[in-house]
Amino acid sequence: MFCLKFKPFLAGLVVLLLVSSFTVDVSAADPADCPKIIKREQWGAQKSTNVTYQVMPVQYVVIHHTATVTCDEMPICKNIVRSIQDAHQSMNKWSDIGYNFLIANGGNVYEGIGWHRVGTHTRGYNSKSIGIAFIGDFSEELPTVKALRAAGKLLRCGVALGELDPEYMLYGARQLSATASPGDALYADIQDWDHFDASKRL
Repeated sequence: MFCLKFKPFLAGLVVLLLVSSFTVDVSAADPADCPKIIKREQWGAQKSTNVTYQVMPVQYVVIHHTATVTCDEMPICKNIVRSIQDAHQSMNKWSDIGYNFLIANGGNVYEGIGWHRVGTHTRGYNSKSIGIAFIGDFSEELPTVKALRAAGKLLRCGVALGELDPEYMLYGARQLSATASPGDALYADIQDWDHFDASKRL
């Protein structure tokens, strides 16, 4: 009788264990959804002086350009990203580089402040958005196909990891603040991207 009384309990425990074994984990996201990301330690980032975390998933994506020279090769890109971080920390007095990610014309994605951390790129939206900056000035020309593809993969990766809301809305920085970013050419292009929201205009 003792065994019969606990059969329902044991059956329930087995079901609970089976269900818990299928819990979605960040590490279980399909790597095919994610581009190659150059981590902070790989490009020589300085330590952040303050870290604030976001509530996941994030609702917005803001596209920027850095208005610097472009780069393809990793050593040059690393120097540019370090110089941007230095300017943001030393001149702007920010805690870290302002963008969550930066994308080079060579197709590599550079981790800025990274996922689920509040950047300093768009006033009023930092806590609820991911800021992605293309390295270069894209007022008159587009980033390379490699860079644009990397951006698409990064966005799909964010959704797969649970960092981005599947129904996120995407903006050019100029829609949300007084800036020319992400440049005329790139801004025209992102209007054809999935999730672009044309409703906001300054």
